[in-house]
Amino acid sequence: MLLLSSLALLVLATGYGYSAYQTGIFEGNRKNEGELIDVGGFLMNNVHVPRPAGADLPPIVFIHGASASLLDPLHAFLKPLSGRAEMLFLDRPGLGYSQRGGPRNAWPDGQADAIAALMEKRGIKKAIIVSHSFGGAIAASFALNHPDRVAGLLFLAPATHPWPGGIDWYYRVARAPVIGWIFSRVLAAPIGSLLLDKGVEAVFAPNPVPANYVTETNTYLALRPTTFRNNATDVANLLDYVERVSPRYREIKAPTIIITGDRDGIVYPHIHSRQLHEAIAGSRLISIHNLGHKPDYVANDLAVAAIETLGGKDRDLDAIAARVAARIARDGVDSEPADGQ
Repeated sequence: MLLLSSLALLVLATGYGYSAYQTGIFEGNRKNEGELIDVGGFLMNNVHVPRPAGADLPPIVFIHGASASLLDPLHAFLKPLSGRAEMLFLDRPGLGYSQRGGPRNAWPDGQADAIAALMEKRGIKKAIIVSHSFGGAIAASFALNHPDRVAGLLFLAPATHPWPGGIDWYYRVARAPVIGWIFSRVLAAPIGSLLLDKGVEAVFAPNPVPANYVTETNTYLALRPTTFRNNATDVANLLDYVERVSPRYREIKAPTIIITGDRDGIVYPHIHSRQLHEAIAGSRLISIHNLGHKPDYVANDLAVAAIETLGGKDRDLDAIAARVAARIARDGVDSEPADGQ
């Protein structure tokens, strides 16, 4: 028994030390490009692009999804929108390099309030809110609780409604009081590192992962123990939250565009995007055949055109959507063998 206890302690100590070592590597892969700003007792990390002289669009605020950071939307949208708008990319509370703050920040409405406070600090009165996946629940809460700050809403593969089946087991384990701390501090980083590439492929499927995506977005940051546990808590809280709040989506009056894919295996479009569209009067739903969970990357041209539309430009979204569908039509389909093979 003593030998088993000693071995268990050795395993725990080794795992803890290795996780701490990996955390340093993850953070060293790419330096923090943001600025930490106090938004009321805690610091939020953000990259603020001031309004350029030739801006032709309103300010734009980007809300990333689960297991991500501001680098995800920044890598997708900074270049195509450069010189056109004031932009705010942020790490949600407890993710990326943002501090967690109080217990309200474990819920979408608390994070929405934190984003409103950050906008105030940056002098942004009103903006187009662009959200992906988990960020959709936060954007919807933002529109409900801060409607005067919303110039328009773009939801990309949003998670906004109750779904069957609950959550993956590791989210439940990671948020547990004692075992969750051990799991996050000892196992998440080494095991997650081995599975990360496959996980990213599943998020993009059936579409290919863009070259250098993991490096450019430093996806490994999500495996740091504290971040991993914060993310797990967010995801574990989401189902209860949307069960309570989704009936209020009909109160949203802002111009709204929703882009989803019919091959999204992460957030099912018939549950989330379809019901969100039905709840928000006047919203526009665009569904792309053979598109997975990452329209921000795979259909970036359509997403940018949707932002332009919300900004008052005349864009033929149907034509652009058709081009995207044609471009990705054979993604995930095995190549046919050549003659004679």
